[in-house]
Amino acid sequence: MERTLSPTVSRDRLQSLDSLRGFSLLGIFIVNMLSFHSPFSYYNPYEWWQYDDLTSYMWIDVLVQASFYPIFAMMFGYGMVLMQNRFHLRGTSFWKISVRRLLVLLIFGIVHAFLIWHGDILITYALMGLLLIPMLRLSGPLLISIGIAVYILPQLFMSFILIMVSFIDTSTLGEFTDIMNLELSAQIYADGTFWEITQRRVLDWYMANGPANFIMILFMILPFMMIGAGAAKLKWLEKAKRHKILWTVIFFVFLLLGLVGKILPLAFGRTIGNQFIQDMIGGPLLSIAYIALIVLLMSNQFIAKLLKPLASAGRMSITIYLSQSIIGTLIFYSYGLGLYGKMSVATGTWLAAGIFVLQIIFAEIWLSKFKQGPIEKLWRFFTYGRNKKNIPKGETATDNGTS
Repeated sequence: MERTLSPTVSRDRLQSLDSLRGFSLLGIFIVNMLSFHSPFSYYNPYEWWQYDDLTSYMWIDVLVQASFYPIFAMMFGYGMVLMQNRFHLRGTSFWKISVRRLLVLLIFGIVHAFLIWHGDILITYALMGLLLIPMLRLSGPLLISIGIAVYILPQLFMSFILIMVSFIDTSTLGEFTDIMNLELSAQIYADGTFWEITQRRVLDWYMANGPANFIMILFMILPFMMIGAGAAKLKWLEKAKRHKILWTVIFFVFLLLGLVGKILPLAFGRTIGNQFIQDMIGGPLLSIAYIALIVLLMSNQFIAKLLKPLASAGRMSITIYLSQSIIGTLIFYSYGLGLYGKMSVATGTWLAAGIFVLQIIFAEIWLSKFKQGPIEKLWRFFTYGRNKKNIPKGETATDNGTS
């Protein structure tokens, strides 16, 4: 009986994974849209935006900001374990191919960051993935335990320090607005040449990803990948239908905890400590609630069919992600439509949602004719070359997406 049911369970698991990837891409795009149309990295949004824009941003801040990249990171780790399992079944070297795949992803990220958009995440994911590979020897429970500890302990320590600082200095992050870089970014992205924008893009990337911030990024991304990898070893998504009550409890508990953390600055003042807790603790807690929600929805056969287009976007996650940057920069930068600094938060948010719907439609049409997205196919080619004998049997476009 178990053997008869296993293919169905496998398909459900893959669609759950892809749906979570697709869902995370929507949230990431909504947040990224703020940086596409304004110098978001250099201002305090609660002072920059006024009236309707401020209201729109508050909703994004509570429900979206810092709550979707953890999902993407966890699914990245989950996918790496799925691929590891396939290679082990075939008896092929997982290490060699995985290192090559991640190096190709790193190159994609470099091109993206320096020639398209400075807010790239592929460089970070490739580097964190390389660090994750040797950890995949650990058991599922150990990966999850270490991942939680590596993330939460530094965040609790920093929260305590910043709360103490807040008693002495009640200023908000508005005090850290970088006027000079704000004005330069606004001017260059709106009116500069492609070369001037490229120079600015490199500088903006370095400001966010330079050596001073690398350690912080390490503790923000790698732990979530470890948790996702541990969950894959324990087959959490595969076994989700057997544990609906547990996933329901997880949803309500983490929704409550996440929302409490996310509204902390709105309820008790936007001090440095409260804002740090909002993003670094409240954000990931809410992401777990979102994961539980998608898992519960996927356990219903009818809703799973409705979410199939979302899963298609997840299967083409790298293509979707990179095309979002291309579309966003062509709309707002001077070498495109030149709308930088001319769009409201609400309009930008609805624009992101509309573009994502079109991307889902494109993904459905594309995958009806091809097995994988165009960038995924390119990634696969550079990883394996023309010799496909090392490709594990059963590897699909899904596994080759963000794993």
